[in-house]
Amino acid sequence: MLNIFRHSQLTEADLDELDQVMKTTQLEKQDYFIREGNVCRQLAFLSKGILRSFYVKDNGEEITDCIMFEGQLVTAYSSLITGQPAFENIQAITDCELQMVDRDDLYRLYEHNIRWANTGRTFGEQEFVMMEQRIRSFQQYTAKERYEEMVRRHPRMIQQVPLQYLASYLGITPQHLSRLRKN
Repeated sequence: MLNIFRHSQLTEADLDELDQVMKTTQLEKQDYFIREGNVCRQLAFLSKGILRSFYVKDNGEEITDCIMFEGQLVTAYSSLITGQPAFENIQAITDCELQMVDRDDLYRLYEHNIRWANTGRTFGEQEFVMMEQRIRSFQQYTAKERYEEMVRRHPRMIQQVPLQYLASYLGITPQHLSRLRKN
């Protein structure tokens, strides 16, 4: 079963319930999990590959705000919760395999099983903390400090994610990122 649940209170029977509603989906490099303007109706677990979440500014510039690796949850969270159109795009950087659960099936698990409801709450709390840390990094740290932190905490990003996506994720130009990498 998915490693994402290894520290949860879920039982084997709970995981069997998930298996019954989960579907495996493949995305090829450059395919989209969700496009801006569409309503997100799935939560996925990334079992293989790398995805990025990004939005497009009025001038056409793409801003990468999240990079996801194997073992992470994938969804346009606000859209999934509210049923409103997504403001972001989620696109495959590499070929990917996802274990998908439809929103309706997920909410049925939450309604009928307190362990699933608690697991969903825990994932939501983790997403909030990660978002808060990302906001704080832009408010408190320089680009160089953000880059050093990324190297320390996520060395795979440096090796596997294209330069233009890393630069955008850090809020800098590719040229600035090249200078930081040289130093």
